Amino acid sequence: MKMEKEAMYYRKLDNNYVKCDLCPHDCHIPHDKAGRCRVRKNEGGTLYSLNYGEITSFALDPIEKKPLYHFYPGSRILSIGSFGCNLACSFCQNWQIAHREPEATYVTPEQLVQVAHAHKDHIGIAYTYNEPSIWYEFIYETAPLIHEAGMKNVLVTNGFIKDAPLRKLLPHIDAMNIDLKGFTNDFYKDLCGGALSPVKETIETAFKSCHMEITTLLVSESNDSFEEIEGLAKWIGSISREIPLHLSRYFPAYKMELPPTPMNLMKEAETIAKKYLDYVYLGNIAEVDRNTYCPQCGEEMIDRKLTINIHSLNEKRCKKCGKNMPIVC
Repeated sequence: MKMEKEAMYYRKLDNNYVKCDLCPHDCHIPHDKAGRCRVRKNEGGTLYSLNYGEITSFALDPIEKKPLYHFYPGSRILSIGSFGCNLACSFCQNWQIAHREPEATYVTPEQLVQVAHAHKDHIGIAYTYNEPSIWYEFIYETAPLIHEAGMKNVLVTNGFIKDAPLRKLLPHIDAMNIDLKGFTNDFYKDLCGGALSPVKETIETAFKSCHMEITTLLVSESNDSFEEIEGLAKWIGSISREIPLHLSRYFPAYKMELPPTPMNLMKEAETIAKKYLDYVYLGNIAEVDRNTYCPQCGEEMIDRKLTINIHSLNEKRCKKCGKNMPIVC
C-alpha cells in the first residue's frame, strides 16, 4: 500500500504556501501543486514526498556500470530507481522515468533490505536511474538499514542538492558518482535548468566523506570545447588528481538531436584531462582501453577487457613501485 510521507527540509509559509529547502531551486509551492522535481507536493501547507518507496526500475548491475571503477571493482550491485528529477536536461538518457509517469511498485525500507538479502553475490544498493536526491526521505530511512545488514550504499546523482540535507545523508553513503554536466553556468541554465556552483559544492563536500567518481557527458557543440574540458579537469585536479573522471560520449536522446560526439574529440578530451588527473576513462564507446594503470610506473592494476581482473595490487599499493592506489576493495 502506497504511503503518504511528509517531506523533510521545507518551511511553512503564509497562505498555505511552503518553501522546499532540499535543492537549490528553492521552490515556493502553493497548495495542491508540486515543485519542479514533480515529486514533492504541497497539500494544505504540508509538503509530501510522492515517490517515497516507489520503485520503477530494478536491476543487478556490475559496479562498473554506475560507473564506479575504483570501488569494489568486479563486484555487482542492486540498482534501484524511482521517478522525477530536479533538473531538465535536454539530452536526458533516462527521460522515461525522470520526466514521465512510469509504473511503480511500492516497497518499505525493511522490505527492500529483505529483497537485497534474497539476492546473492552483490555489495549493496545503488540509488540511480532517476535523480536519487529527490527520493531523499526513502533513501535516508533505507540507507542505515542497508548498513546494518552489512551492505553498501551508492548514490548516482546530479549533485544538485543543498548542503544541509547532503551532510545529513553522507554518513550513510559509501560511494557517489556525481554527474558534472558541464563547466559553465550557461550550459547548466540553458540545457539542464540548473546551476553549476551547487554541484561544485557537492563535489567538494562529498570528496571529504566517501569514495567519489565524476562523470561528464560530452555533448556535441555544447560542452565539448577543449577549453571547457581543460577547465573542468583542472578544477577536479585541484581537489585531488586521484578522483576518477569518466568522459562519456553523447548520442541523441530525449529532446536533443545533435550528432554523436566525434571520436577524435573524445580521444583529445581524454588527453587534455590526463594532464590534471591520474585516472580518466572514456564511456559509451565500444572499443576503448578501460584498464587502470599505476600513474607512477605505468603498471596495469585492473584489467577490464573481458572480465575484471585485479593484479599488481598489494594492500592498495602497486606491487611494482609501491604507490598507494585510491581503490576501495
